[in-house]
Amino acid sequence: MARPRLPRRLDHGEEATLVEHLDELRARMFVCIGAVAVGCVVGYALHHELIHLLLLTLPEDKRQLHTFAIGEAFMTVLWISLYFGILLAFPVILWQAWAFFIPAFNHAHAAMIRLFTILAAFLMVAGVVFGYYLVLPAAAHFLTNYDSDQLDLIVQAKPFISFAVAVLFAMGLVFELPLFVVGLTRMGILTTEKLRKNRRIGYFIVACLAVALPGVDPVTTTLEAIPLMVLYELSIWLSVWLDRRSSRLSTAVQQT
Repeated sequence: MARPRLPRRLDHGEEATLVEHLDELRARMFVCIGAVAVGCVVGYALHHELIHLLLLTLPEDKRQLHTFAIGEAFMTVLWISLYFGILLAFPVILWQAWAFFIPAFNHAHAAMIRLFTILAAFLMVAGVVFGYYLVLPAAAHFLTNYDSDQLDLIVQAKPFISFAVAVLFAMGLVFELPLFVVGLTRMGILTTEKLRKNRRIGYFIVACLAVALPGVDPVTTTLEAIPLMVLYELSIWLSVWLDRRSSRLSTAVQQT
């Protein structure tokens, strides 16, 4: 019986039929699904620790989750296992996506996308850590104590975990903003001149994104908007630096 093999990555310019591309896509999807499945098993094994970590973001007097339906506890554990599985498999998913699309780019762009893929995984982790230690505790404290004199809050398990995961996932995406902007400038879709000239429009779009992210309260929205704006400004200057570096390299090559 033949042993299963990882999908082979095509080289730039290598010809392949539609069936071969579909076979490669199917194989890479199976790798991603397998990575998520393994992550879910690990998440299920660690679900007590994961729930405890999320509870630490709540005020001390609210660190008791409640369920109100038969099967809700079981489904809550399954969902948190799935969330953790996707997070754990995120680098594998990124790498498989990179390996599938990279043959369409030349070697110069391939090196850049490879670096971006690695940085994307690190930035996702940084965003989740930032959200866990700063955004989520502040949002949980504000929301659980809002109008507490008149309204007695009972923290339900599944809604709280869904909210916490949505905030953490949103912060992970927020931290990908520099790569997104830099990638657009390196591909020529945007220019650094337009980014610097239209800063106000960019900040307005960033503010709209912050409002659209999970968390309708002003505390969560503000804490999501601040890193968005900082990262947007950082991405502009990073794009400018890369443009100047490419210009110097091109000049040096022409002189030689």
